[in-house]
Amino acid sequence: MSFHSTAAQLVTLAEGEGGGNHDSLNPLVTGGGAFIVLLLLLWITTRFNRDR
Repeated sequence: MSFHSTAAQLVTLAEGEGGGNHDSLNPLVTGGGAFIVLLLLLWITTRFNRDR
């Protein structure tokens, strides 16, 4: 089995029946939520880094 045929099978499997995108997954909300979580983690990290 070659790499190309394996990759083609994985792409076919990943696309699935409905085309790959779910209606409830809004990219703007998902990206915004991830951004807020990363900002929160940055804020927590800087609060605990008081050795300067």
